Amino acid sequence: MRFQVLDIVPHAPHPVTGEIVSVHERLRRVVETAVLAERLGFDSYAVGERHAGEFVSSAPTVLLGALAQATSRILLSTGVTVLSLLDPVRVAEDYATVDQLSGGRLEIVIGKGNEDKHFPLFGLELARQYEYLTENYELLRRLLREENVDWAGIHHHDLHGVTTHPRPFAGPFRIWHGSATSTDAVDLAAKWGDPIFTANALQPRENYLVLIERYREQCALHGREPGYVGSGSGGLFLADTDEEAIAEYRPLYEAQVAKLNAAHAGDTRKGKRLTFETIEEAVAHGPALVGTPERVAAKILDYHKAFRHDVQSVSVNPALPHERQQEVLTRFAEEVIPLVRREVTTTLWGPEDPGRAAGFTA
Repeated sequence: MRFQVLDIVPHAPHPVTGEIVSVHERLRRVVETAVLAERLGFDSYAVGERHAGEFVSSAPTVLLGALAQATSRILLSTGVTVLSLLDPVRVAEDYATVDQLSGGRLEIVIGKGNEDKHFPLFGLELARQYEYLTENYELLRRLLREENVDWAGIHHHDLHGVTTHPRPFAGPFRIWHGSATSTDAVDLAAKWGDPIFTANALQPRENYLVLIERYREQCALHGREPGYVGSGSGGLFLADTDEEAIAEYRPLYEAQVAKLNAAHAGDTRKGKRLTFETIEEAVAHGPALVGTPERVAAKILDYHKAFRHDVQSVSVNPALPHERQQEVLTRFAEEVIPLVRREVTTTLWGPEDPGRAAGFTA
């Protein structure tokens, strides 16, 4: 199995103390953590994209440019590029620039995003988010693969003989399709033979498994072998005992539950609120990776029995002291990853992976 660190770069007061670091320090830590992840042997480091709420990830390509210069081996990615909002011409230009700066170490995950408020910011209609996603993706894949592109669509103006610059480092970089609730996203991935990334963050595993199974069924209908599958997680925290981990993580988890429930009061849509009200429920039945290294490894392997995923993404709560965040990632790399890799293998990002990023040497 391969492993990724994801930071969607939330920036909010500490849920217990009310303290908050500066934006400068928060962004500096993103770069510092990517350098640490590379040193620890993680395969990939991903940043999010948000345009509303308490996040400072509104310019992921700028962040990725900084990461490309601060690292030399690790694969760089997104989680997710909110393609429903964006002009595919600009996306092709920006991400090909990152691909060039990184020496061919880029992949991206696209999606419509898990935030409703960003659509009005861009003058777009929430009800058409999947229409935007589909058209923007189909134009983007052509711009990355072809020169002198002619295009006639519904939401994007017509193009005549367009070639975007720069071109990608060594041909089009891999694009994953992210989904937390959407069959549209997995259907689009299956149509084009692309891999998928399931959020696996807030809901029971059965909700995500439905999407993964649909993806594999749709691939078969299109006469394709299913592609690679990635999985997120509901937060990572490690300690010497399960009891210690739960006790230390409880205040942060309960504050997250309260905040999400307040923000989405009355909203019954999947993926907007945490299904598991207590940390005990989240650890026992949800996607939270909280406990000893042995317990967390066993949980990843248990999820793998259902998902058969190739890459596991983890996120560390930024409300933890920064040194504690680094300690958790270090223990995960040194104590959890070896236990999982002993049981699970994949061709993803290896010599047998035909879509492997040209510059990936981790």
